[in-house]
Amino acid sequence: MTNFYRVGTANMYDNSIRNVSSRQSSLANLQENLTSGKRVVRPSDDPVSAAQAERALTRLTRIQTEQRALETQRNAIAQAESSMGDAVNLVQEARELMVKASNAALSSSERTTIANQLQSIREELTAVANRTDTNGIPLLGALGSAQSPFLGPLSSTPDYLFSGQAGQAAGSGVAIPNTLDGDAAFMFDANRDGSFHAAITQGTSTVILPGATTSSVPTGSQPNRALTTSAISIAPGTTFNKDPATGQAYTYSVSFSNLTLNPATNTLTATYNITSTDPAFTPPAAQTLSPIKIGEKNEFSINGLPAGMSMKITANPTKAVDGTVTLAPADGDTINISPNASMFSVLDKAIAELKAAPNSNMAAQAASQALANVDIGLERMSNIRSYAGELLNRADRITGDQDKRSVQLEGDRSRAEDLDMIKGISDFQNQQTGYEAALKSYAMVQKLSLFNYLG
Repeated sequence: MTNFYRVGTANMYDNSIRNVSSRQSSLANLQENLTSGKRVVRPSDDPVSAAQAERALTRLTRIQTEQRALETQRNAIAQAESSMGDAVNLVQEARELMVKASNAALSSSERTTIANQLQSIREELTAVANRTDTNGIPLLGALGSAQSPFLGPLSSTPDYLFSGQAGQAAGSGVAIPNTLDGDAAFMFDANRDGSFHAAITQGTSTVILPGATTSSVPTGSQPNRALTTSAISIAPGTTFNKDPATGQAYTYSVSFSNLTLNPATNTLTATYNITSTDPAFTPPAAQTLSPIKIGEKNEFSINGLPAGMSMKITANPTKAVDGTVTLAPADGDTINISPNASMFSVLDKAIAELKAAPNSNMAAQAASQALANVDIGLERMSNIRSYAGELLNRADRITGDQDKRSVQLEGDRSRAEDLDMIKGISDFQNQQTGYEAALKSYAMVQKLSLFNYLG
């Protein structure tokens, strides 16, 4: 039995048109992929790949934002490092002037000129310490401060204050701080730095006659009262007593009296008393320094100070041609020891004492003491400047790491959505050939109709 299949002309036409339209749509999609260079043009093309590409783009955008912030931080730290460099140079210049001021050949007017130069440097140093970045944020503002972090000189004690919260902000894996700890750079702390100032107040000018005590000797020529910085020392790491309510450090004073010469041994004896502003401190009874050898350097430890605190006095007695003896420190001299508040305090005290110095010995004492404290401050300033350099190096390392991450994320995005151009061109050409064949076959099939033959 023979089977006959009837194929409708209309059904054949519909199938041909549907195939042509499908090939045209596929060809248009391939053309879109080629022109955009992407395999995934819209999420519907490949939802998983589209999500991966979107995550990679989000992370790339975050890296770009972090890098813009890092550049701002880098610029601020670079300015802060430059400011610290300027400050170090200014203090070095001040140090050279102090060395010059200790020259015994200088006159009082010449020392005043040096003091005026130091005053100009101190004012410039304050301006450098209070510099701000382009946004008006203090470069040395620590964890936060007013627009001018350093206030002073003040009429109160301490004479300089850091107007803000001391400390160094921490960085992160993608950022660095945008300010430095100015408090650590310029401000002193007695416990941390051991920067103290010994203020010498001259007493009555006394000439000690052989065999006499200071209570009966007449006033004579001005004795030598030079006191070197080695005369005063605070044991490292000790606690300098402070007022628990205000945090202000107490001062301790030592006064000398009752100088007595022993002609037989060619030595001196002296007594000293200790006083303090600390209400909890009980001054000990007068104590004796003996024997003080004439013509030699004598160093004595002061007893009776609070636990952990030490003080040493250097005496250099000399014998004049007429037989009189002078001693440094002399009868009635007072030494007041107090902590320095800051590098600015050290410079201000050196300026004031150089201007007021009655002789080269006192000027040398002021300059020598200031030099010791300036060296302490320079060490701290150099440390902060070095830390700024390390922050800049860290910023470079962060930038390098971010660049590597960007390359990796760009590769992830490309693998997820970019088109293999060789494969895309090949697919497009194949689809184009199929589309042309479909059009030609449809043109031929549409003429195959029974009515064409009947006509």
